Amino acid sequence: MPASKPDAKVIAVGDSLMAWNSPSGSSIPDVIEETIGAPVVDRTVSAAWLQTKFDPDGAPESGVQAQYVKGDWSWAIVNGGGNDLMLGCGCTRCDTVLDNMISADGQHGQIPQFLRQIRATGTRVIYIGYLRSPNLITPIEHCKAEGDEFEARIAKLAQQDEGITFVSSQDVAQPGDASYFSFDLIHPSRKSSRIIGQRVAAVIKAQGI
Repeated sequence: MPASKPDAKVIAVGDSLMAWNSPSGSSIPDVIEETIGAPVVDRTVSAAWLQTKFDPDGAPESGVQAQYVKGDWSWAIVNGGGNDLMLGCGCTRCDTVLDNMISADGQHGQIPQFLRQIRATGTRVIYIGYLRSPNLITPIEHCKAEGDEFEARIAKLAQQDEGITFVSSQDVAQPGDASYFSFDLIHPSRKSSRIIGQRVAAVIKAQGI
């Protein structure tokens, strides 16, 4: 944990959706920190997977779950699953990958287990969904149906625990407008990172730190 933020009450873990734009201080966690006026410990890493293996003691060895560290957090901001679907399915076994992360009813799988471990400490959770690219041809268009189903399951989980909030990003990008994306048409531009960060910050400000 960065020594410069010993009093932080908010931690962020996830993949490149959140980590993108961090070199310019414009990532989603950067925007959240700026907007709520309180420090955010950012442990997000590009290319992180949500699925992970566990050591003999049950501790996660890699991925988003391994980014999380126990602490006196008021909020944990989480995202993940996109790399698992885009890179882990091979477009042939996405149902298995989906079910391993979260079941159709939102109650079983690695994500519910992970979030319940966080919630057991009293920490509230915000799970951030991914951008969509209406009227644009992007490298991840083939994953849209799976992404929609994945986030519908996350939303079901959130509906059954008032301490979990799902923040959708599906309507952030406007149809045909590439300015909402980075050069690769996958990751968020600074504009999109700001919009998503402000949505998350609004939830935190409404409920308090």
